[in-house]
Amino acid sequence: MPMGNNILMDRKKVMELVDQLRLQIPQEVKSAEEVLVQKDQIINHAMVEARRAKIRAEDEFREKLNQNELRKRADDMIREAEHRAERILDLAESESQAKRMEADAYALRSLRAFERELNSLNASVRKGIDLLAGNALVSSGVGLPSPVSYED
Repeated sequence: MPMGNNILMDRKKVMELVDQLRLQIPQEVKSAEEVLVQKDQIINHAMVEARRAKIRAEDEFREKLNQNELRKRADDMIREAEHRAERILDLAESESQAKRMEADAYALRSLRAFERELNSLNASVRKGIDLLAGNALVSSGVGLPSPVSYED
């Protein structure tokens, strides 16, 4: 019979229960320890994978950043080369125009000098013809022939 807070129990049954608990507790503790070890392994594996993923992401970011920088530099170099090519073409066009103008001016001066030389020669030829024609008429006593033109 119970008296106060104490309970009467069958000693044999209590001992059996205690033995069962003793047997089961170590098994449960081992299972709990295995679960904790697995949990730690999973966490460690996840942390290693997270670090690897972070490193890969950082490497990819750096690579893309480098590619972007290279692309920017290449674009800048292309723009600079195109600008230089335009300046060279403009300069070549200006020099070509100047050379053409110089060549035209030289050709014009040369043609005018040649024209003066031809006019001078033409005048000399005309004087020679007139002189010879006058001498021939005087010696033959015939009238003066009409002037002959030797122009082309």
